[in-house]
Amino acid sequence: MGKRVTKISQSKSKKSFEDALNEFLLLKRAEGRSETTLSDYERHVYYFFNRYPTSWTDNTLKNCVLQYMSDDIKPATYNIRRAYLKTFFEWSVNEGYLDVNPLEGLKKRKAQERIVDVPEEILAKLIKLPDQTSFTGVRDKSLIIFTLDCGIRPKEALSLTISDFDLKRLIVTIPATEAKTRIARTLPLLQSTVNAINHLIEVRHSSWKDNVPVFCSNEGTKMNTSSWGDRLELYSKQLGFKVSPYDLRHSFALLYLRSGGNAFGLQASLGHTDMNMSKKYVNLSGRDLQEAHNLASPLNRLIDNKKRVGKIKK
Repeated sequence: MGKRVTKISQSKSKKSFEDALNEFLLLKRAEGRSETTLSDYERHVYYFFNRYPTSWTDNTLKNCVLQYMSDDIKPATYNIRRAYLKTFFEWSVNEGYLDVNPLEGLKKRKAQERIVDVPEEILAKLIKLPDQTSFTGVRDKSLIIFTLDCGIRPKEALSLTISDFDLKRLIVTIPATEAKTRIARTLPLLQSTVNAINHLIEVRHSSWKDNVPVFCSNEGTKMNTSSWGDRLELYSKQLGFKVSPYDLRHSFALLYLRSGGNAFGLQASLGHTDMNMSKKYVNLSGRDLQEAHNLASPLNRLIDNKKRVGKIKK
């Protein structure tokens, strides 16, 4: 019997990068990745292919990727590009859309950790700046105090509702749906922080429902991190010192350690999945390390440190 062709199936390799990306994002959404992470994947992949639109199909992908990664950019930017594209390309290889990952073998660049160390006197002045006769001022002050007390991420803080707070027990729970890591965590609060949040809730408009975020706009709508950054920029101009939303998180981490907190407690508060992200905050100044060493060295328990001169044998 003669061989015949009845149907021609389209090869997976012919699928457009747009279709492949949509399939990839669907998988990541099913895995529980946040909408922010999904948006970042989409943005980075589209940014590359908008610059090299035919590279997916004309066998120039490797060269185009190398050109793209050769841009004069900071190590941190390079590493971010690499992380998002490599994950997408690796998935594409596993699905049969690509033969090889064009980023395979391209290592991360060593980026110097940026630790923002805002002076304590600046933070003290910042807390006093918001106008307490307006809702926005009350909100700003409570959000500043809240962040400095627990180190929460800006986006997480702006998503919290009244039900996430147990003010009688002095705790707040970041739901898994709002946490960057998709893992819920509960954080303790000081009474002064609870007082500030209670005051903010008291001055809310009576018509706002409980699902309106605690740290919302004066119209009862959800704030985004850019808006919060704009508010801090206004205060920064008055201070003569730039303070961003994430600088408050950094400040919490540094002051937590300087006040005697340990790295494991810091990891739990910040919501890091491993110690690698917390280590950058332990990389403190020489003065901090010396003070910690003087306090914690095992020799303090093993050697008599009384300052006296005894008999010296020759």
